[in-house]
Amino acid sequence: MTFQVVAGLVVFIGAYALIASEKLPRAQVALAGGAAMVLLGATDEAGIFFSEHSGVDWNVIFLLLGMMMIVGILRQSGAFEFLAIWAAKKARGRPFVVMTMLIIITAVLSAMLDNVTTVLLIAPVTLLIADRLAVSPIPFLITQVMASNIGGAATLIGDPPNIIVASRAGLTFVDFLVNMAPLVVVLLVVFIGLAWLLFRKQLTYDPERVAKVMALNEREAIKSPRLLAMSVGVIALVLAGFALQGVTHLEPAVVALMGAGLLALLTGLEARVVVADVEWETLLFFAGLFVMVGGLVNLGVIDRIGEAATAAVGDNYAGAAVGLLVGSAVISGVIDNIPYVATMAPLVAGLVAAGGVAAEPLWWALTIGADLGGNATAVGASANVVVLGIARRYGAPISFWEFTKYGLLVTAVTVALSVPYVLLRYF
Repeated sequence: MTFQVVAGLVVFIGAYALIASEKLPRAQVALAGGAAMVLLGATDEAGIFFSEHSGVDWNVIFLLLGMMMIVGILRQSGAFEFLAIWAAKKARGRPFVVMTMLIIITAVLSAMLDNVTTVLLIAPVTLLIADRLAVSPIPFLITQVMASNIGGAATLIGDPPNIIVASRAGLTFVDFLVNMAPLVVVLLVVFIGLAWLLFRKQLTYDPERVAKVMALNEREAIKSPRLLAMSVGVIALVLAGFALQGVTHLEPAVVALMGAGLLALLTGLEARVVVADVEWETLLFFAGLFVMVGGLVNLGVIDRIGEAATAAVGDNYAGAAVGLLVGSAVISGVIDNIPYVATMAPLVAGLVAAGGVAAEPLWWALTIGADLGGNATAVGASANVVVLGIARRYGAPISFWEFTKYGLLVTAVTVALSVPYVLLRYF
């Protein structure tokens, strides 16, 4: 390996170690790592700002920005307080029932929307429920984001890596539903059981707080019915825009920004209120992470790994599928699964082109591994980073290792269950 490749790996691994240690703010570490990649010559301004393969994924950045603005405006109406009281009353204040409700709601919404949008909508409700019941919000937030990654695997639009795979492989919405949804349903049931095993001791029941919650009238939480109506209307338009992307050819980021702009115009709120809930640190962290991974792409590091795997496959596609599924889960736990899948998709396309029908299940192995591997660590998926940012902002920080100790177990179990599914269904 050349000095430049070795130096690039040192920068990436060092930055990741610092992020995991939490000794320095993660956004600053990611940006410093990106700057180091520029100084090494691994990338440049053209690669950072304009490259689809190795640059900042502006669709992700601006999708997050637009949805954060919309959620911030919606919060002013009292909608989250309403939902929090309603959910707590329906569950009669029992924390695990509330957790199960949130897991199912999040998973279903993540299949219909992208998982980042879902957690942006549900996380504020989760925080308010926990506050009302006087329990720690951390178990609820962790299970919620994991449910979003599992549920998002079910459909083409549920998780950004799915969109990348569908584009490369020519797969349809129905293809994803038929191949992925049955597995996701099983994994979701297992995950609810895991949530009970992992967090049952943290879910305390406070009869006095529950009695107070049951006495509340959730309708009184709505501060502005007019603002709520406008917010819900714009969100419906944004979701329709996401669903009609094949017709309008508008990227989700553009739709989200248009929705945020329209809602800000209709409500007439001050600019400081509109951007009050924007997680700027999270957006900067993503930008730095994309630059670092892009540097590795430009240096050929990820391509070399893929080529080595391709050479080892031969015509053993069953073994290749298992290796790709497990390997994708491991790597997606280390780097965000969006740039990983964007890099691996051309390599899998080459394998499928060479192997024909026998090799087509490799697409599902890549998708399953990348989606489920996103649960392994705090930086494995975009939704993880977003939720950790929200938790920190609301005074309930979740450390890298606190998330990861649960994420590794959940990922190991779900991936272990997925291996026989792939082998039995396709081979």
